[in-house]
Amino acid sequence: MERVARIRLLGLGLAAGVGALAAAALEAKVFLTREEALKLAFPGAAVERRIAYLTEAQQKEARKLSGEEELPSPLVTSYAATRDGRIVGFAYFDAHLVRTMPETIMVVVDPAGSIRRIEVLSFDEPEEYMPRPGWYAQFAGRLLDDELSLKRGIRPVTGATLTARATTDAARRVLALHRVLHPPPPAVATPR
Repeated sequence: MERVARIRLLGLGLAAGVGALAAAALEAKVFLTREEALKLAFPGAAVERRIAYLTEAQQKEARKLSGEEELPSPLVTSYAATRDGRIVGFAYFDAHLVRTMPETIMVVVDPAGSIRRIEVLSFDEPEEYMPRPGWYAQFAGRLLDDELSLKRGIRPVTGATLTARATTDAARRVLALHRVLHPPPPAVATPR
């Protein structure tokens, strides 16, 4: 009889655990689909999906530029937006863990290689760990340099430190990949 009671308790515990996981999944917030985000970033532009496979040298350079030891994958998907035959920007989608749950953001890069905007597509952590939209706005105009850091030019967020760190790391990763795929033209020496 005691064994049956233990089995029932174990079954109830498992059911409660599964129920809690299902409830957490239902709490996940999806704010934008990929298509909605691209339309928001590039209204009226033609958007083309591009896939690149980084060489070993490109991966090494991207790791160096981003400050990360490993990149998620050598396969990079980007979206190039054109209007009247001219590139108006690029979008990259980065899915990463914040604490224990995923977040997906879109980082839009302008033709000069700076961040135009960041949009949160989905956030699976509790919503109180998500910074306000104004916090994301501080990334606009940022280049891949030492200022793109929580210790320098990006303000941290009390109560959302891990989200701020994950977003800043993703922004650095995207700009590093973009620079490897679209290197700036070499500087032209001016005659003296």
